[in-house]
Parts: sequence; structure tokens; C-alpha cells
Amino acid sequence: MRLEKCWFCSSTIYPGHGIQFVRNDAKIFRFCRSKCHKNFKMKRNPRKVKWTKAYRRLHGKDMTQDSTFEFERKRNRPERYDRNIAENTLKAIKKIDKIRSDRAYDHIKNRLKTGKIQRQKQARKQLEQDIHLVKAPLALAQDSSLHLPKITVNVSQTWTEENQPMEE
Repeated sequence: MRLEKCWFCSSTIYPGHGIQFVRNDAKIFRFCRSKCHKNFKMKRNPRKVKWTKAYRRLHGKDMTQDSTFEFERKRNRPERYDRNIAENTLKAIKKIDKIRSDRAYDHIKNRLKTGKIQRQKQARKQLEQDIHLVKAPLALAQDSSLHLPKITVNVSQTWTEENQPMEE
């Protein structure tokens, strides 16, 4: 079973899915869905369309250089079947997937770190500008002028016909 890559968005195309376009010079283009095929026919550049893998890699959203990508490369030379090699390969695939997911997590974490630093800088700047609005609790306790004076009010209630409880 051969899994192909979409020419436009680089997503995986499973057997029996997608569209195949053959140009006059016998170059084959495979597309995962009609959305990619239509964009290709409109002569759009995948590096300028935001939802494609090429755009994400070009703008630093996805990892571009990683040794784990070497395992995904297409090899046209058939290999002789060996049970031990196949068993070791299946074990290695699990390790490689774990390594790849860890590296992707670290890449995303590092990418988002700059936004976090910018938000902290903005918060500090706003706090410095509006410091007069913030008072420390210790300053409130020491300075009696910041408190409203406590007033005690005595309320006397006389029973009249209007506010007496109703009888049934």
C-alpha cells in the first residue's frame, strides 16, 4: 500500500482517494481533495496559501529540519525481506514517532515563548503607566484618610397599620 503526498498541501493521500492530474509533458500531480486541485488550476502558489504545509514551513510555523523526516522519504528500490530487519524497523518506528512528537512539542513551545514575553512586557508597561490606580494593602491599613468613616445609624420602627404583618 503506497501513501502519496498531495502536490499542493503536502497531506497524505490514501489509496483510492484524491485526484490525479497528468500534464502534457507526462508530469503527474496528485491532489488530496478538490480544494487543492482547484487551487492548482487557478495557478496559486502553495507557499502563499496559509493553510498549506509549504506556507507553514516557510514562515516558521512547522519544523523544517529534523532527522526524523529522513524516514518518511520515498524509496523506489525494493529491499529484500528479512524478518529481523522488519521486527527492528517496527520497534524503531515507535521510538521515532515519540522523538518526533517531543521535538514538535518543543518547537511549538519555543515559538509561543516570544508571544508570552511580549505579553509580559505589555503588562509591565501598563502597570507602570497606571500605578496610581493600584494601592498596596499595607498603605491602605496605615493611611486612615483612604477609608470612609464608619457611621452608625439607629433605626426605630413604629408599628402602623401600613407595615403590620397581614392576618388571614
